[in-house]
Amino acid sequence: MVHPQAVLGTRTLFSGQYIVEAENLLKTFGDFVAVNRISFQVATGKCYGILGPNGAGKTTTVRMVYGFSPMSGGRLKVFGLDISRDWRQIKFHIGVCQQENSLDPDLTVLQNLEIFARYFDMPKKEARKKAMELLDFIALKHRLNAPVTELSGGMMRRLVLARSLINTPDLLILDEPTTGLDPQSRHQIWDRLGELQGKGITILLTTHYMEEASRLCDRLIIIDHGLILVEGNPGELIRQYVGGNVIEIARPTGELRSFIQARQLPHEDLGHRLIVYCEDRGELYQRITRDFCKEGCVMRLATLEDVFLKLTGRELRE
Repeated sequence: MVHPQAVLGTRTLFSGQYIVEAENLLKTFGDFVAVNRISFQVATGKCYGILGPNGAGKTTTVRMVYGFSPMSGGRLKVFGLDISRDWRQIKFHIGVCQQENSLDPDLTVLQNLEIFARYFDMPKKEARKKAMELLDFIALKHRLNAPVTELSGGMMRRLVLARSLINTPDLLILDEPTTGLDPQSRHQIWDRLGELQGKGITILLTTHYMEEASRLCDRLIIIDHGLILVEGNPGELIRQYVGGNVIEIARPTGELRSFIQARQLPHEDLGHRLIVYCEDRGELYQRITRDFCKEGCVMRLATLEDVFLKLTGRELRE
C-alpha cells in the first residue's frame, strides 16, 4: 500500500493559523434561514467537525465553504482568500467528498480518476501516476479496470475519497463520507483519513456518526436550526455536558424518580427510561441498584452521542 506521504506528494501548505474563517455566515432560501449567522475557524492541519440533526445546516455550510452555494451574508475566508471573490483560486486547492455518489457510471475506476484530474490541468502521465497511487492507497488497485457500477457501496465511497485527493488538496471537505456503509467499510475509510491526518492535511467533516466525530475530530461544533449550540474538543464537551458516566434505568419507579429529583442529579426522564448523568463510578450506581432497581440497570461511559441527544433532543427529524 502506498504511504500517505506519496499520496499527498510535495505540498505547499497554507501557513496561516486558520485555513477556514467564517464570520456571521448566513444562508437563506427565500424566507427560510438555513444557516443563521454562525462563526467558526478551522485550524490548519486539524480535523474540524460539524454535527447536527437532519436539516440543521451542515451540508449547506460546507457547500458555502467550497464555493458551491453562494453566501447570503457574512464573511468567509479560505486560505486567507475571500470565497466570494477568489473562489476559482480556492477551489484549486480543495478536495471535496460529497454525500452523493457522483462517479461516472460509464467509466472504469481508473478512468474516473484520470478524467477528473483534467479539471486541474494535470498532464496525462502525471494523472495516471497519481491515480494509481491513490488506488493503491484506498486498496482498489485490483479493480482499476472495473466499471464503477460493479463496485460495492464501500468501494464507491473509497473511490470518491480518492478522487477528492487527486489534486493534492490543502483542505479536504468530507460531507457525511461513511453514511450507509457497513462497519468494515466505515473503519477502512477512518483508517485512511487517520493516515492523512497524520500527515497534516486539514479536514472539514460533517457526520451523523458520533463515534466517527470522536475518533477523527480535534474540534467540532454541534448545530441545530442553523445555529451553533456548542463548540469544543469532543472529550471536553462530554465532560462539560454529561460528565464521566451514564446510568440507564428501564421502567423507573416513582420512588426512584423522587430520589433523583431530591438530590438534583442531572438526568433525562423519557417516561419508559431514566438517564442519569454522574461523575462517580460506583456509589450512586450501587445505591440505585440496591434500593430501586433490583433487576439491575446499566452504567457506562458517557459519549459524544449523549451530548448530541441532550442538546438537540430525541425526536425524529424529517
